[in-house]
Amino acid sequence: MAELSFSGKRVFPPLYVPTGDADTDRLAFFHVLERLKIQKRTGWINRNIPNPESIADHMYRMAILAMCTSDANLNISKCVLMCIVHDLAEAQVGDITPSEGISKEEKKRLESEAMHNFVHDMLHGSEAALKIEALWREYEEQQTKEAKFVKDLDRLEMALQAREYEKEHGRHLQEFFDSGLPLLRHEEVRGWGEALDKERRCA
Repeated sequence: MAELSFSGKRVFPPLYVPTGDADTDRLAFFHVLERLKIQKRTGWINRNIPNPESIADHMYRMAILAMCTSDANLNISKCVLMCIVHDLAEAQVGDITPSEGISKEEKKRLESEAMHNFVHDMLHGSEAALKIEALWREYEEQQTKEAKFVKDLDRLEMALQAREYEKEHGRHLQEFFDSGLPLLRHEEVRGWGEALDKERRCA
């Protein structure tokens, strides 16, 4: 998985080289997914949070949040699936934050390269692989109501985690609220954010 070197510069592992054997390459993808379970989210590492959440932890709660909506205009099944693939590229590139000095364009290139490696070199462009890729791309392009909803869940989940770390570790993590809650667009998710803000202010 991608790691930070002693200089603070992110070091990326080499992309997978396919063997041509579908079973071998598919298993390689299944094993790569472990990185999402063990890779810690960079923002919390930078704030010295003990034993911070993993990328997979973050995506799992987002998926459950998606199931909690009462918005009948959304394709909830698609939203849940999008939640669990939206950070899939981070299995290869890690959780890149703005403070690392990697441009948005470069981050996008690295993540697209990782997804191509997963979808075509490991999963051989199977129907399932193409579905994963389509969901990831839809989220990245932020043009559909489902993609925008999931983006709001991404922001809300970060704020929920920040609140929990504030309570657990006695920290003040205002920046994680400021960078997420004011940007919420979906009416119901915005309401959830307002309830979280009220809980925090009343504590």
